[in-house]
Amino acid sequence: MSPSTPALVVLLSLAPVLAAAAEGLLAPGAKVERLAGGFKFTEGPAADKEGNVYFTDQPEDRIHKWSVSDERVTTFLSPSGRANGTYFDKDGNLLTCSDEENQLWSVAPDGKTTVLVKEFGGKALNGPNDLWIRPDGALYFTDPLYPRPYWKRSPAMQQDGQHVYFLSADRKDVKRVASDLKQPNGIIGTPDGKTLYVADIGAGKTYAYAVEPDGSLTGKRLFCGLGSDGMTIDTEGNVYLTGKGVTVFDKTGKQIDHLDVPEPWTANVTFGGKDRDLLFITASTGLYGAKLRVKGVR
Repeated sequence: MSPSTPALVVLLSLAPVLAAAAEGLLAPGAKVERLAGGFKFTEGPAADKEGNVYFTDQPEDRIHKWSVSDERVTTFLSPSGRANGTYFDKDGNLLTCSDEENQLWSVAPDGKTTVLVKEFGGKALNGPNDLWIRPDGALYFTDPLYPRPYWKRSPAMQQDGQHVYFLSADRKDVKRVASDLKQPNGIIGTPDGKTLYVADIGAGKTYAYAVEPDGSLTGKRLFCGLGSDGMTIDTEGNVYLTGKGVTVFDKTGKQIDHLDVPEPWTANVTFGGKDRDLLFITASTGLYGAKLRVKGVR
């Protein structure tokens, strides 16, 4: 065996990985396409167990549904409490950051709504924006301040800052778990429930935390020097950030791809479709999609 053989074996074993990296995350021949339009401002996409994707149009106070069966968009709920970010729980309920009254809702499949969180410390929240449910059913949500023209309350902040909160699985305990961020917005966790990513859009950075069983967050570290409106994650651990198009970072925080979207602002992303290999992008007045070579976590 020649001295160069081991190196050759290593290079050959890495060839598929290097080829995939060079090709990017889009599936062969795929591109970002507009699936639906005519909305005021799309946000908060989330996929149910079948892969149908629900997304919000906050100015119009509606939640829409993109169907796997016919790829058409219909209205699921109106009014929606001015829903923003959303996420499905294991029972098929759509949890929504409904900031008309600065609340967190649970919406049953039949559209019946239940208020899960309506205040903290006896004061109104700023306006829950995005959330992530960890494997045991407990959840985290961000609470930045974006004064809305439809608020009946004062636009002044009633909390002492813009923070991240934890809601226990039994929905009885709400506590603040991150209070050193400027303006937390997008949030997503790993499927094992051990790592939480929080985008501080006000500071233009995204941080990673270790998730403790009691909901507390430890080991804060800088993940990447980019903030985000919404976020998602795929089965390879890549994290998708939004704002100007979709920018993708691997689990080490290295940028590996960027998808251009022909809209002024990209608000949020999620994986959906029957095989969870379709990336859905809510961007300004439209809903966009692209087939990827990777899949989103279920």
